[in-house]
Amino acid sequence: MYPEWGLNEPLLQSTVEGERLRLAAAGSWTVDHARELEPLVDEAARHPPAIRTVDIDMGQVDKLDTFGAWLLERLRRSLAVEGSEARIVGLPDSYRALLEEVQNANSGRAPPNPGGGGLAGALDLVGRTMAEVGDAFLVILEMFGAVGMSFVRVFTGFGRMRVTSVVHHLDRVCWRAVPIVLLITFLIGCIIAQQGLFHFRRFGADIFVVDMIGILVLREVGVLLVCIMVAGRSGSAYTAELGTMKMREEVDALRTMGFDPIEVLILPRIIAIVIAVPMLTFLGAMAALYGGGLVAWLYGGISPDIFIARLREAISVDHFLVGMIKAPFMALIIGIVACAEGFQVKGSAESLGAQTTTSVVKSIFLVIVLDGLFAMFFAAIGK
Repeated sequence: MYPEWGLNEPLLQSTVEGERLRLAAAGSWTVDHARELEPLVDEAARHPPAIRTVDIDMGQVDKLDTFGAWLLERLRRSLAVEGSEARIVGLPDSYRALLEEVQNANSGRAPPNPGGGGLAGALDLVGRTMAEVGDAFLVILEMFGAVGMSFVRVFTGFGRMRVTSVVHHLDRVCWRAVPIVLLITFLIGCIIAQQGLFHFRRFGADIFVVDMIGILVLREVGVLLVCIMVAGRSGSAYTAELGTMKMREEVDALRTMGFDPIEVLILPRIIAIVIAVPMLTFLGAMAALYGGGLVAWLYGGISPDIFIARLREAISVDHFLVGMIKAPFMALIIGIVACAEGFQVKGSAESLGAQTTTSVVKSIFLVIVLDGLFAMFFAAIGK
């Protein structure tokens, strides 16, 4: 047992037991006692050469701040340099997170020089990249599982659906996005029609541009364009909003009040984007077909009646359903990635910007990959 020290005066008592050194800390290890703590730590670092193990007992410490935690970590590192195994024991649970943050500071190895190393450096870079990809996949998978559990709780009565929040996000993601979606898809439809007419005209097959416009827009281009725009517009907004809440510790405040951040912040956003993207996809497809028909009429001489009649022959309900089936799955990917990256934001504006950029890039990449998988699936079943 150690003596009962005062609560304010910092102390560090040493006891040598053969090759083991026991350091018993007590009192207040804060910046207010920096003048007393510095000599104590320096003295403890100068131990006899025969010492192999050092136990630093923090059980009697009354207060610990970042300064005290850094002095403790500095002592541990100094002992390690001298060849002694230093262990910190008895630290209260309330200070463990602070000490872990200090221990992680400046503890990593310097990154390898990308310009050298030859084959070993290239393999090291590939390994690190694959590890980062695996970590990113696990983060997305964890968020997907958390959202799924929250969805189950809400629809089984153990949680509460925040309808007002869903409607609010639906207004932002869907209704306010309609003008830009209509404009972009209309222009893309015009461009597809113009380029198709330009090339088909060489073979006297102008009418087949209607087939190309209808199939491309309904199956691929419409849903893909809308999802890319949603990822850049709404996905980035999700990441920035959640990241800002994380920086301001609003997410921690929700947990402290007993609320689940997934249920309060993320689930309404996911539901809103899953509802919004199919609606925007339908509107975008109609705008693209209208733009293509307008260009076919003005540039290719194909009247609206002929365009509509040919469109009826070229497309079927299956083409429309293929695009609409893709939409909610792509929306789910965009929402999950955006929210997961938002929760990865640290305490700086640089981190917020980096995660927002990462969110958009990952969302677009995964949307394109998912579109390719759907294309192979529908080709395999003959749709």
